[in-house]
Amino acid sequence: MASKVTIYDIAREASVGIGTVSRVLNNHPSVTPETRKRVKDVAIRLDYQPHTYAQRLARRQSETISAIIPFFTNYFFIEVLQGVQDKISQLGYDLVLYGVNNIDQVDSYISRALQRGKVDGILFFSMRLPERMISRLKETKLPMVLVDTLSPEFDSISVANAEGAYAATTHLIELGHRSVGMVNAQLVSAPAVERLQGYKRALESHGISYSESLVKSGTNNKADGFNREAGYEAIMEFINNGSEMPKAFFVSSDIQAMGVIAALSEKGFRVPEDVAVVGFDDIELARHIKLTTMRQPMYQMGVLAIERLVTRMSNPDMEILHTTFSPTLIVRESCGALRRNQN
Repeated sequence: MASKVTIYDIAREASVGIGTVSRVLNNHPSVTPETRKRVKDVAIRLDYQPHTYAQRLARRQSETISAIIPFFTNYFFIEVLQGVQDKISQLGYDLVLYGVNNIDQVDSYISRALQRGKVDGILFFSMRLPERMISRLKETKLPMVLVDTLSPEFDSISVANAEGAYAATTHLIELGHRSVGMVNAQLVSAPAVERLQGYKRALESHGISYSESLVKSGTNNKADGFNREAGYEAIMEFINNGSEMPKAFFVSSDIQAMGVIAALSEKGFRVPEDVAVVGFDDIELARHIKLTTMRQPMYQMGVLAIERLVTRMSNPDMEILHTTFSPTLIVRESCGALRRNQN
């Protein structure tokens, strides 16, 4: 059976981008008559049959989706956005990124989307959606999907942060550590709050008292504290305060864990012989530094977010859906479990 003709085939034959093909097939006005005719002639010649996705997308207006996202430089967002970009390219949409440097900018970016009507939907990442904006979004019915955050009013794609932190901390406790510290991000971040909750619950369920002195965040606020420098600073604070340092740490992100491991090495501590470390995310670099971590499906979250948003744009009255992924423990050398099993 011959393979089904796609918009990629039409784009190649007509020597245009897939976005142009999508615009022609959906009768968008921003295409020259010559290009429109060439694309349509190729589609007829190849006997192109529109996919149901394309048929649903024919009702769209701007062919643009916006993503309101805290920081472009965070490894988590880079990997999620790769999934977003790959999927959005298949569908012929344009993507507009709004980078939020402080929470006050959120209202401005949402208002811009609502007032100008230049986007067909919004992806909103990893921040608390301001209550004052919810009613406006509901009134305008602009489709929105939340990623790595939650609201009962909108579709969401998220990870069970507290569950993952609980599993990471429990793993360290079951390796025999009764003093487990946590290097967290800033608590303005919803994932940081949830991961602290999971850490506390793991201690409690194993009969270990929680101590605020065992949780530090560092002072570097870039990316809400999810950065290498903040991890480095937090461990230096542990080392320099003169009290006995924990023999194990749950770190709220892999990028922070890189700073943690660098600081420990600088001060003569060996990982995992002297200090065990478990991170969160499983970014690509985690494998290279042999970091035990909680894997969350970042790329898949981006793909699913676009699929959910497109479906919502086509079916605005469908039931609100919340999808939550459970992170998976990936055991590597930094926690000491592999060495123990070899003995």
